[in-house]
Amino acid sequence: MGTVKIEVIGSGCKKCKALFELTEVVVKELNINDIVLYSNDINKIVSMGIMSSPVLTLNDKPILVGILPDKERLKEIIFKNLE
Repeated sequence: MGTVKIEVIGSGCKKCKALFELTEVVVKELNINDIVLYSNDINKIVSMGIMSSPVLTLNDKPILVGILPDKERLKEIIFKNLE
């Protein structure tokens, strides 16, 4: 697996920050060595045609929108989208 761009984009709210922190934990547990980025550039979300945050993107593709899943669910979502 090559480099993966993992980014949480949000408004800076508690849910956005919590998703970022949880994503960092999950990425480590999945042995992914890429850095998780955090952005509060709402224009990125709007340009994707999305109207809610937080947004989790993998290689600039939104894979999670507007929710904060539990750790196991987030692992499933990231793992499934890495294949």
